[in-house]
Amino acid sequence: MVDMGRSDDARVQAQLDRLAKLSVPQGRFGLETITALMARLGNPHRALPPVFHVAGTNGKGSVCAFLRAILEADGKSVHVTTSPHLVRYNERIRIAGELIGDDALADLLEEVLDTGGDLGPSFFEVTIAAAFLAFSRNPADACVVEVGLGGRFDATNVLEPSAVAASGIAALGLDHERFLLAPEAGVPQKPMARIAFEKAGIAKRRVPLVALDQVPEATSQIIVRAESVGSQLALRGDSWSNKFKLQEPENRHIYRDQFGELHLPMPSLNGPHQVRNAGLAIAMLRHQDELAVSEKAIAEGLTKVDWPGRCQPLAKGPLRGAREVWIDGGHNASAGEAMAEFWAEDRIHLIIGMMANKDPEAIVGPLRKWCKSITAVPVPGHEDHPPCAFGDDVKAAPDLTSAMKSIAGDNCPVFIAGSLYLVGEALRLNNQVPR
Repeated sequence: MVDMGRSDDARVQAQLDRLAKLSVPQGRFGLETITALMARLGNPHRALPPVFHVAGTNGKGSVCAFLRAILEADGKSVHVTTSPHLVRYNERIRIAGELIGDDALADLLEEVLDTGGDLGPSFFEVTIAAAFLAFSRNPADACVVEVGLGGRFDATNVLEPSAVAASGIAALGLDHERFLLAPEAGVPQKPMARIAFEKAGIAKRRVPLVALDQVPEATSQIIVRAESVGSQLALRGDSWSNKFKLQEPENRHIYRDQFGELHLPMPSLNGPHQVRNAGLAIAMLRHQDELAVSEKAIAEGLTKVDWPGRCQPLAKGPLRGAREVWIDGGHNASAGEAMAEFWAEDRIHLIIGMMANKDPEAIVGPLRKWCKSITAVPVPGHEDHPPCAFGDDVKAAPDLTSAMKSIAGDNCPVFIAGSLYLVGEALRLNNQVPR
């Protein structure tokens, strides 16, 4: 189920209602519909500033956030499209650094739906068409584009080689198996090889393809794809590397590639996995020649990056109250492992809510040994797992507010996890709507 969002603006809501009625014909794959839609709109994807295109299972949104922060620290204006939104649909489209306003959003969605509604586009195809249309009409120095699902047949892959400065592949794992592992002739059969095959579908001829290190069968597919299309491949551990170094008075982030070594501050996003994501963003910027970016901007961007809902501490507000509360929207096994790495040796109270099509053990399993209590809540507006799916030791609460009130009054942090829609609800209840 896709969260269409709600809006206080009547004109935006009218278009969101139209979006909610869209459906994708069962089993439809390919770029034919988005290509036809873009043609009717005048092919705005051919009139964009240099694009940084990012795919992956986990961390691709964080990589996009690092790219934006570094480019803006260098004085550049940046268009961004990411998904999903946490609270408002507007979060999916950022124009030259600012979330798209309601009036502009209503106009764009209406134009796209009026122009191509008879093509039967999907929710995401309309969203990407609207974003690219907005990007083509507003000046900026760069675009950052997050892949929605997969890569090979994702609507963002309508982008042509001439538009892309660099492509990136973040961490890979099993997710969206129903779509990404759908039977098809002539594709890899092993699950991780198939996932990599789909994600690496964004590789473009003569465009740098920069990737994190993966399991061997995934890396092999990335290499094959890069070679087949003539993309210049830069793999972590081969063409570049990065790590954090423990030292006084503060830890440092060391990045190395053929162009030299950078001694950088640690990223402001929490978790060891964010060092890897930051490295990928840096490598994408340093392995392309469309835009020059200074070392000073890289360092500044790492400390100013903001990406809500990902290992984020809540500010004081109505939901949090006086205690320490963290949120993370990760929902697959790889995300669960990263969360466990972050909370290792700490005791937490876990509030969990997960979509019905996700593995309930993906998050609870790795975190269980650190949990003083586990409380299951519904994911508002979506089909979700019942409390019993998470284990016999799990309590139930009807909503986040009730769950917070039910937790023991000790000094242990509360961790809200399992769904981006759930952490979006936490941000809304805490009056922290992303800006």
